[in-house]
Amino acid sequence: MSNTPLFRSLVADDMNAVDQAIRTRLHSDVVLIRQVAEYIISAGGKRLRPMLTLLAGRALDYNGPHLHSLAAMIECIHTATLLHDDVVDESDMRRGRETANAMFGNAASVLVGDFLYTRAFQMMVESGSLRILQVMADATNIIAEGEVLQLLNIGNVDVSEQQYLQVIQYKTAKLFEAATRVGAIIADAAPEQEQALAAYGMHLGTAFQIIDDVLDYSGDAATIGKSLGDDLAEGKPTLPLIYTMRQGPAAAATVVREALEAANRERFSEVLAAVQSCGALDYARREAEKAAAAAIAALAPLPEGDYKRALAEIAELSVARDA
Repeated sequence: MSNTPLFRSLVADDMNAVDQAIRTRLHSDVVLIRQVAEYIISAGGKRLRPMLTLLAGRALDYNGPHLHSLAAMIECIHTATLLHDDVVDESDMRRGRETANAMFGNAASVLVGDFLYTRAFQMMVESGSLRILQVMADATNIIAEGEVLQLLNIGNVDVSEQQYLQVIQYKTAKLFEAATRVGAIIADAAPEQEQALAAYGMHLGTAFQIIDDVLDYSGDAATIGKSLGDDLAEGKPTLPLIYTMRQGPAAAATVVREALEAANRERFSEVLAAVQSCGALDYARREAEKAAAAAIAALAPLPEGDYKRALAEIAELSVARDA
């Protein structure tokens, strides 16, 4: 019996077509663009966002010609944000290997990120849907706002849980929402079904990012593909730290505040002990589980079937993962 999750087996053929579409559309006569594009494509990754577009479209019985290219478009947008993120964060590891900026330099990463964004918009236009263009224009604008909000919060020990949620809903969950909404739009979904899939995407993206932030303090570096403590080293006030500063014992809160303000990775072991001492990781996991449950509940208006079950499965697995 296969251990492949339902969602992966359902769209395996579709994903092969999406990967081919990505390779075709990222071709350029400019050698450096080809080199960087091939490097980031071959890095793999979960390809979760394009899968959401595929599953949303298939759940509503769409079998038309645009689904693969729109899923590829979503992955291009995501990859562009990663390229820019890694430059801003000065990251040197992603998915267990060197980042593109570490390999090719910051300038190349930023410019190839711009190429990916603009290529994605060409693909949106080809769908012939002004609505999809509008949704994606709005989404990419909000993602950019989320990036700036995150930048403003660096080293800020006074960030509230609500402000944290706003950042992750803008920066991460908005693209999940757009991915599922695009699948609904191209399938000519009823308004309540489109809204259901959009709400599912927003809740799922929220759960997904909270777990990412938990794993930075509880994961295995080899499994998650980056160094533990990266968020601390970048001065990011994520939910485990916010909870510790608000609800933890005074000594634990002080450790976190000092380390966060200084963006001091050297104090990671102290911060980890502080976070663990007050149940912050368990709290954050519970919040992620609530978001995942809300995502599953949002699917109610969709027709019953394997694709709906697969979307629910993704929400369940998003909070049970270790990478």
